Amino acid sequence: MRFSLTREVLLKPLQQVVNVVERRQTLPVLANLLVNVDGNRLSMTGTDLEVEMVARADVDDAQPGETTIPARKLFEIVRALPDGSKVTLSQSGEKVTVQAGRSRFTLATLPANDFPAVEDVEPVERIRVQEGALKELIERTAFAMAQQDVRYYLNGLLLDLREDSLRCVATDGHRLALCEAPLPAGAQTRKQIIVPRKGVLELQRLLEGGDREIELEIGRNHVRMRREDVTFTSKLIDGRFPDYDAVIPIGADKEVKVDREALRAALQRAAILSNEKYRGVKLEISPGQLKIVAHNPEQEEAQEEVEAETRVDGLGIGFNVTYLLDALGALREDMVIINLRDANSSALVREGSHERSRHVVMPLRL
Repeated sequence: MRFSLTREVLLKPLQQVVNVVERRQTLPVLANLLVNVDGNRLSMTGTDLEVEMVARADVDDAQPGETTIPARKLFEIVRALPDGSKVTLSQSGEKVTVQAGRSRFTLATLPANDFPAVEDVEPVERIRVQEGALKELIERTAFAMAQQDVRYYLNGLLLDLREDSLRCVATDGHRLALCEAPLPAGAQTRKQIIVPRKGVLELQRLLEGGDREIELEIGRNHVRMRREDVTFTSKLIDGRFPDYDAVIPIGADKEVKVDREALRAALQRAAILSNEKYRGVKLEISPGQLKIVAHNPEQEEAQEEVEAETRVDGLGIGFNVTYLLDALGALREDMVIINLRDANSSALVREGSHERSRHVVMPLRL
């Protein structure tokens, strides 16, 4: 095996696949990348048995072959080379030589046959979606995923395929984020899948935005995203996601319309004096005004007042300030609407002109 290409062309696919490789592995070969040259096409594969990434690039001076190379070492070497370097990789026996100018590195390899292959995805559904739309859906919801929750089905992101739209939903039991985008081609049948946290974060890092269409193949146990330069595959979480529609508040008829940036800035300032453990702030609502109050065990207090379009009077409700800030950070419009019912019910935070993106935050007793 042998190939040559410039440092920058090699670095991009390396960056895409190296994040999948865990630093601590049970199998030595999982610390390596599977490197394959076929014709003038290079493909590099990284996996942790849950997520697999295959990145591709065109190469020069190619001789076909296949082996596995230590992922982190190869990435660090290429990243440290000077810009514009011409990099040549050549295999001889059980070693691979990386050469660029006067730099030369020899790395140990492991047999390609030892590298595990992810099962073939037998698609039960194929959909095409704009790359930018999918990236936005994930960015607006992924922050609400649980981390290491015993309810394993919360440690991921729900993709809810509907007749004419795709919804992404995440919840950790204390807050919920929902965003949807139109799906012009639609789905053949309504289907829900849960993509695990690591797969979601890798997919978010991989997506570049724009109007380019990508294909999602959904199998019984895997989801696969195909693009010209990369193929991403992730196992799915086998579980039933909660009925998220039931979590969205009904009858929250008390409405507060407020400037998003003004509210964010006020919450960030008030949070400085909030209880470090509970991160609680209290919203006190009166006509035309939203007051934010924070206390801590040292008897310190912060007060902020923000102008708001509201007729609500005499309602006080506590929230985890981090959850509110995360929700506001996921919205895009200048004005946001907070729908409330009473001091013991969840709040619905959404954009002023539509309900495509919605966030539910549970109250905190202060």
